Amino acid sequence: MSNKALNIQNKKAKFEYHLLDQYTAGIQLKGTEIKSIRNGKASIMEAYGVFSNGEVFLRNMYIAEYENGSYNNHKPRIDRKLLLNAKEILKIEKFLKTKGNALIPIKLFLSDKGWLKVLIACATGKKTHDKRHDLKLKDDKREMDRAMKRNS
Repeated sequence: MSNKALNIQNKKAKFEYHLLDQYTAGIQLKGTEIKSIRNGKASIMEAYGVFSNGEVFLRNMYIAEYENGSYNNHKPRIDRKLLLNAKEILKIEKFLKTKGNALIPIKLFLSDKGWLKVLIACATGKKTHDKRHDLKLKDDKREMDRAMKRNS
C-alpha cells in the first residue's frame, strides 16, 4: 500500500467545531495497530485529545484488530499517546483548561518516512446558528456553481 492510499479523516470536525491551532503529532502504537491502519481499518470520528500527567493522549480512537494477529492483538479503543514537543504540550494544556475547548483529530496520514502522523486541532464547539450559517453558505455556493455551469 502506498503512502498516498491512507485517507482517514474526521469529516465532521469542520462542521462541529471552530478549528484554531493545528499540530502534527506522532502516535505511539503497539504491535499490530499500524497494520490495521495501513489496511484502512481505523476511525477518528469519535476521538478527542486529553491532557494527563504532562502528556497528551488520543482517547476513543478506533483501530480494528488485525485479522492475521495472534493472541497478542491490540485492544480497539485504548488511549494512545501523542508525540509532541514540550512547547506544544504546554500550549495544549493551557488551551484545554478553558471550559468548552477541545483537542480534535482531523486526519491520519503517513509521513515521507512511513511514520503514522495525526493532524490535531485546538477547537471550540460551534453553536447551532453557526452550523446553520455554514450549511446556508454551502448551499449558496452549490447554487452559484450550478448557475455558472448552465451559463457556460
